[in-house]
This record gives sequence, C-alpha cells and structure tokens, in this order.
Amino acid sequence: MSGGTVPIGPALVATLTGLTLAGAAVLRLTGLGRGRAILTAAARATVQLGVVSLVIVAVLRAWWSTGAFILVMFVVASLTARRRIGPACPVPVTPLAIAAGVAPSLGVLLASRALPATPLVVLPTAGILIGGAMTATSLAGRRTLDELRTRHGEYEAGLALGLLPRDAALEICRPAADQALIPALDQTRTVGLVTLPGAFVGVLLGGAGPLQAGATQLLILLTLLAVEAVAIALTVELLVRARARTRP
Repeated sequence: MSGGTVPIGPALVATLTGLTLAGAAVLRLTGLGRGRAILTAAARATVQLGVVSLVIVAVLRAWWSTGAFILVMFVVASLTARRRIGPACPVPVTPLAIAAGVAPSLGVLLASRALPATPLVVLPTAGILIGGAMTATSLAGRRTLDELRTRHGEYEAGLALGLLPRDAALEICRPAADQALIPALDQTRTVGLVTLPGAFVGVLLGGAGPLQAGATQLLILLTLLAVEAVAIALTVELLVRARARTRP
C-alpha cells in the first residue's frame, strides 16, 4: 500500500477471492448458514462498487445528480429493509421510517452548517445515515413481528385485561425492538478503542488532522443514533398500528 491507497492488481484479486471463499466454506462446513449467501453478497458488492466508482465523479458534478443518487439509495434501502422484515410488513412502513430518521437529521446538519453543503460531503453522509436507518428498521421490524407472532397469547391476555390493541402490542414489542439500537450504541461506545470508523479514516486520508477527523466521526455517530432511534420508534409504531387494524 502506498500513500494510503490499496494497490489494484492480481494480489488484490487473489486476496479478495480467498477471503470470500474462506467465509463461504466456514458457513457451509459448520452448518451455520448458506455459503452461497457470502458468494452472492461479494459478487454484488464487486459489481455495485465498480459501477459506482465509474459514475460517482459525474454524479458529484451537480446537485440534481447528487439528489437523484441519494433517492436511489433511499429506494434500495427501503426495499431491502422490507424484504428483510418479511411480507407481513406493510409497504409504507420502511420508507416512512427511514425517511423520518434521515431527512430531519440531514436537514439539521446542513442548516446548522455543521456539515458543509457540498455534493462531495452530503452524498456519503446521506449514504451512511440511510444505511444505518435501513439496518435499524430491519432489525426492529423483524423483532416486532416475531414477538407479535410468538407471544400472541400474551397479547390476547393484555386485551382481556382491557388494554387497547396498540397498547397491548407495545407492551410485548418494546423490549425486543429496543435491541435494534444495540449495534449503533456499541459502535459509539467503543469508537477509538475497538474500531476506527470510515469517516475518521477517510478524513485523515484526505489530509485533515486527527482532531478534525475525530470531530467528523463524532458528528456522524451521534447523528446516526438519532436517525436510528427515530427509525426504530416509527417502525414499531406503524407495525403495531397495522396489527391493531387487522385484528378481527
């Protein structure tokens, strides 16, 4: 590696191929999952990053193309989150939850000028926030529906005690859905001790000092906590209300 960049060549291809095959083999041999999932994910990542690498310079030349790219990321994140939650998830839930977390937070960053209003800065920041909201929405949605399905008797008992359908469902879902925020909390608590996240490293490689890199990463991490908290809360609320409406 020279100047902080990864050299592209046969060695990189061999290394990536070996690591991918090793991960797939471990899953297959141990029976912990489908090894093909790793192969598929690696292939998709390679193609997608290749395409993005070719178009990103053109995208960043104007605000309209930057906005269009952010919209594509939002749509893909919403569809991915709904697929992970399952067919029982109403269509509007994931886009509403992700947008409710990302849009106000990104607006605050830009309005306060804590984030420079340039396509080069806004695009990756929006991607980080959308990705975090997608993961939080997926986890919260899956846990909420799992709890409603497996603890249906407790839900019915709550109704028998006089609770409204929404309140009975929330009593069951809240503790489990709260765990969807654990990855973001752990990342924030251990930053600098266990991990040096991408924003920190990227700012350093861009030529800024350690303090500037630390401030940038802190801004991203704390914004992510707010984004994911809103996404989780709205996901649970929408799913619970949908469940209450469909109850006979």
